Amino acid sequence: MKKILLLAVLGLSLSANAQVKKHKFNTNTKKATIVEKKKVVYQVFTRLFGNKNTTNKPWGTIEENGVGKFNDFTDKALTEIKNLGITHIWYTGVPHHALINDYTKYGISNDDPEVVKGRAGSPYAVKDYYNVNPDLAVNPAKRLEEFEALIARTHKNGLKVIIDIVPNHIARKYISLSNPNEFNDFGADDNTSVEYARNNNFYYIPGQHFQVPTSESYKPLNGEKNSLIDGTFDENPAKWTGNGSRLAKPDINDWYETVKVNYGIRPDGSKDFPELPEGFDKKSYKEHFDFWKNKDVPSSWKKFRDIALYWTTKGVDGFRYDMAEMVPYEFWSYMNSAIKMKNPDAFLMAEVYNPNEYRNYIFKGKMDYLYDKVETYDHLKAVMQGKTVPDGLSDIQYRNVDIAKNMLHFLDNHDEQRLASPEFAGSGEKGKPLMVVSTTISSSPTMIYFGQEVGEAGNENGGFGMHSRTSIFDYVGVPNHQRWMNGGKFDGGQLSQSEKDLRDFYKRLLNFSLKSDALMGQFQEIQGINRQETTNYDEKLYSYVRWSATEKLIVVANFSPDHSSTFDLKLPSDLVSKWHLHDGIYSVKDQLYGSTTTLYIADGVGIIKVSIKGSESFIFRL
Repeated sequence: MKKILLLAVLGLSLSANAQVKKHKFNTNTKKATIVEKKKVVYQVFTRLFGNKNTTNKPWGTIEENGVGKFNDFTDKALTEIKNLGITHIWYTGVPHHALINDYTKYGISNDDPEVVKGRAGSPYAVKDYYNVNPDLAVNPAKRLEEFEALIARTHKNGLKVIIDIVPNHIARKYISLSNPNEFNDFGADDNTSVEYARNNNFYYIPGQHFQVPTSESYKPLNGEKNSLIDGTFDENPAKWTGNGSRLAKPDINDWYETVKVNYGIRPDGSKDFPELPEGFDKKSYKEHFDFWKNKDVPSSWKKFRDIALYWTTKGVDGFRYDMAEMVPYEFWSYMNSAIKMKNPDAFLMAEVYNPNEYRNYIFKGKMDYLYDKVETYDHLKAVMQGKTVPDGLSDIQYRNVDIAKNMLHFLDNHDEQRLASPEFAGSGEKGKPLMVVSTTISSSPTMIYFGQEVGEAGNENGGFGMHSRTSIFDYVGVPNHQRWMNGGKFDGGQLSQSEKDLRDFYKRLLNFSLKSDALMGQFQEIQGINRQETTNYDEKLYSYVRWSATEKLIVVANFSPDHSSTFDLKLPSDLVSKWHLHDGIYSVKDQLYGSTTTLYIADGVGIIKVSIKGSESFIFRL
């Protein structure tokens, strides 16, 4: 350590006269193999993206508050999204779902407001899986053609397309106008006289009519008069509700706008279908596909497989599965293997919130990616809110080392409070260190939600949807995003300087992540040694390293928005040995803004002098 102290005292630089030799780390001189790179998903709520209307009247109509269209995703818009550092775009809310708007002249039935959430409707109450939301089309009669054109336009601009499939539940009134001739609607062949039958698509409550849920605090359409609001909805017998409620009159907090789909799970929870043999968690998707050939499976399995293949044939590159853990993983093995046989590169991501089930859905269900919500996301949010320290992030990484690449990271999506909202980070600037860690701590894909990159805080009260989350149930505008959209120029012309700077930060970070070999390589925390041995190392700091054969990264993030720190960051001897570093001086460069500093190695231990501001992060590359 005497060498380091001496260097620090002398302020020795990397000049030609330096007395300590400058070293380079060893690299593998063998022929390089192709390394998989990061994927970055841009989730966009399709209905809101192109909306230029800024009225934002609570419970406003489509005419009052406006709506975006497929055609708003111009070549310019898609180019800017691509240049942000995006590989996949998830068009949320595309399948035709129940909503309050009159499209009867196009042959579309009206939906009862008593079983629709909000005015624009929930995208997770799908009423026709073979067509798309008419709100999104310039010409609703040509809505499918307009979406097909968007698929082609997205591909032309170098992006891949993801849409939702919601297998656990569908709208209470499912009527497909677009089913291929060989496919019957859900429930068309059900025996409604029994609660359960293996090939029924739904569960029934024989002898009881469905009753509309009631509440003193909530009135459909905020009490507005509508000919369909009469206290009744024709469903006899009543069906189980989407979240599993077996009441003919579900609670107002239940998913009352949906009905649960039957996958061959009996009411007592037992399975009524073939199960995967022992050891199939280690089998390929091709072996899973072969297993299901000629197997007798429940009707709902076939219907959702056919829906997925229908959209795959149209060029959709992947799917986001809503509430996947409410559907048995055997079904996912059946469906995902069929999709992969058509498109081996399909991007399949899902909501699964029970860590004990992660591996079942990845290895047996053949999911590519699961939300890393209850571990990484929740921990980062708790750190930001002062409820814990960041150290536990290391435990999550080590605990999930075998599935790290499968755990999709995000800080913002349609279900969660906006990162920049007062209820979460408080501003986009304060959310920056969380974004650096979320993006760089593992080899998983990264996901951002449109507007996140310009600090959208979700402050609007849409009516059904409240502030802190951009409403998915109402016709609303998204102010920060609209300033970036700039009337359809998509050039950020109305953004403030701080919003421009924030978007620049996202662009730098995400594009770096796409190119980095190290982010697909190894992880090691250096948090422990620095917390124990480094002076002035604040508890809101977090540090770790990532590396591959060709790249070494040292990441330091300051979660404190107000507190700056100056300290000597330590690289432990075991890491220095793994990186094949020798005593000497090495130049390291921050990959976010380009500043350079020095790594000193003496007696097999590394030191980097770090001066870090509040909410600042560094990604030092060796």
